[in-house]
Amino acid sequence: MWTRGWRDELLGRLDRPSEGTDEWDAIIVGGGITGAGLLAECARMGKSAVLFEARDFASGTSSRSTKLVHGGLRYLRQGQLRVTRESVVERERLLREAKGLVTPLGFYLATFAGDKMPSWMYGVGLAVYDVIARKWAHEKYTAEELLAQIPVLSGAAVRGGYHYFDAQTDDARLTLRVIREAVRRGGSAINYAPVKQLLRDQDGKVRGVVVTDAVTGRTFEVKSRRVVNATGVWVDGLRKEVGAPARMRAIRGSHLVFAREKLPVSEAVTLLHPADGRAVFAVPWEGVTILGTTDVDHAHGLDEEPATANDEASYLMDLATHAFPDVGLSSSDIRASWSGVRGVIDSGQKNPSKESRDHALWNEDGLVTVTGGKLTTFRLMALETLRAIGLYGERGPILDEPTEVELPESLGVAARARLLGRYGVEAPAVLAAHDDTSPIDDTPALWCELRYAARDEAVVHLEDLLLRRVRLGLLAANGGIHLLERIRAIVQPELGWDDARWKQEAESYEQLWHRAYGSEFA
Repeated sequence: MWTRGWRDELLGRLDRPSEGTDEWDAIIVGGGITGAGLLAECARMGKSAVLFEARDFASGTSSRSTKLVHGGLRYLRQGQLRVTRESVVERERLLREAKGLVTPLGFYLATFAGDKMPSWMYGVGLAVYDVIARKWAHEKYTAEELLAQIPVLSGAAVRGGYHYFDAQTDDARLTLRVIREAVRRGGSAINYAPVKQLLRDQDGKVRGVVVTDAVTGRTFEVKSRRVVNATGVWVDGLRKEVGAPARMRAIRGSHLVFAREKLPVSEAVTLLHPADGRAVFAVPWEGVTILGTTDVDHAHGLDEEPATANDEASYLMDLATHAFPDVGLSSSDIRASWSGVRGVIDSGQKNPSKESRDHALWNEDGLVTVTGGKLTTFRLMALETLRAIGLYGERGPILDEPTEVELPESLGVAARARLLGRYGVEAPAVLAAHDDTSPIDDTPALWCELRYAARDEAVVHLEDLLLRRVRLGLLAANGGIHLLERIRAIVQPELGWDDARWKQEAESYEQLWHRAYGSEFA
């Protein structure tokens, strides 16, 4: 699909999307989960649509979440019932349609002496949660029952808690699978292709874009009567071109990663931070445990790689000490970290956590902007946006179910489900790419995934491969830097890089990992 030469082929036909026309039905700017959903729906309707991403697919917020597909139980506390209702319904849909990629996850909600919210309110919230999902799935636990299920809470002032269900995913792989299946259905998408300017007609309406291929520096004019700005926290950049005022608030969420043996949780644990009462999660994911997230205003430029600040790391470690005192976690146990900047509509709230996570849709001189929202509700956002620009279609599955795909039983049940979820009908091609199907280091990722990603998944830089295609930068010790020579032997021939290019890419990756994904904080 995206083998060598694919960029030149796509760029060469930007002025002729289909027979007899020089206009696309839709141009989508932004290659995160929102843009991916838009492209998928356009392709399912048989419309000609092209997606441009300034950096790599999912390189923004859509690879930096807490990996949860959830209803947003905490939003009930803020009265955001619509957000919660829509999220729960979409969570159930994704669990059905994206098996192996979106998976059920049990949560223990632990209550402690001194919590800022009384325990009974949790029960009320969870009852509403279950009513929305149309299944009663929560239980109440005494302190003794809770400690029996989560021994790492021993030593803490636990009063009891609840058990309920949500779901989790690999956010970057979900985004990539949605885009790739859209391309298989006739859509077009290209990464490292920033939109630099909007094109206008004689009435001043937006009717296309000027896009640059960041790989070669070539510039192209691309026409369409529908241009959708789906760039997340970056939407104000394009909106400025039509004279629209800035409306976004950039909020950073940071996460710490621990080896599973350092913080062993079999299911997720929801905790209220003793300092401010915010909900923070300890989540088992891909063989590690994630602790996050924070919620702070992001004061740095949006073009800079976000990184966990020292006070954010201290905030999360304070919670770890409060909730898991007998574990004795220290900063030396942090395996990795990551930060994401999410865009919410600025309503002037003093506390960033009070801002609504609902989405918004604006049409300004023909530039249609969709922003806000959550990963879980990307499908709803896409459908609402397409209706707003006059594209209608019947609702159907957003992903192709790989019902006819068979994988070797020798892989094991978990590995087969993982591959089918991440790659769908392409899973056999992943296995065929390389004869080594063993795990990479102590992660669940397989060596064959590296070669397949380098060969066919639009990798432009080494960070694309190691942070988003195969997520060693988040999972492996030291970001997988100690594995680079073995990785090089597998992927350098596929990428067509000479030794000088490999050296440059490896050095850039190491610097990026230590600056934004490691365990040292400024």
